[in-house]
Amino acid sequence: MEDKTPLNEDIAMDINADADIPGNTHLSNSVTENSGDIEKLQDELKEQKDKYLRLVAEFENFKRRTAKERVELSQTAGKEIIISLLDILDDAERAEKQMQSNSEVGQIKEGITLVFNKLRTTLHQKGLVPMESIQTNFDVEKHEAIAEVDLGEKMKGKVADEVQKGYYLNDKILRFAKVVVGK
Repeated sequence: MEDKTPLNEDIAMDINADADIPGNTHLSNSVTENSGDIEKLQDELKEQKDKYLRLVAEFENFKRRTAKERVELSQTAGKEIIISLLDILDDAERAEKQMQSNSEVGQIKEGITLVFNKLRTTLHQKGLVPMESIQTNFDVEKHEAIAEVDLGEKMKGKVADEVQKGYYLNDKILRFAKVVVGK
């Protein structure tokens, strides 16, 4: 009987074992091959760090600049309105002088009415619109009830009187109207 088991010589084994390579040459070969990759990665890392630091510095400058602009804007936000009201202040001062030197009530009333009309017109041009509240339904979004008065069934839930007028500025509520509501 013939033995059919293959001999060790016939088996081709291709085993890559580090133990077969003498010394540490196999380790140094892979390190020298990868040293170029490592240097490249280190350069890319330095470049990314530099970009990151520049971006952080740019963002800090942006925050400082916008904070400064916001402060300047808040300080000068009313400048345009105040300049437009200076003419009315001049008219009011002239009316005050006329009241002191002139005793004719009709002219004084007419002068003061002109000053108030100029004030209303100037504020309206800047976007200020008075809120119409009397005889309307009470709305908690626009009105602040300061009193309730029994005025009968017809006025129940409606604004009977306006103690302080409410205003819109460019379609946004600037001040709520303080009203008396019927109950």
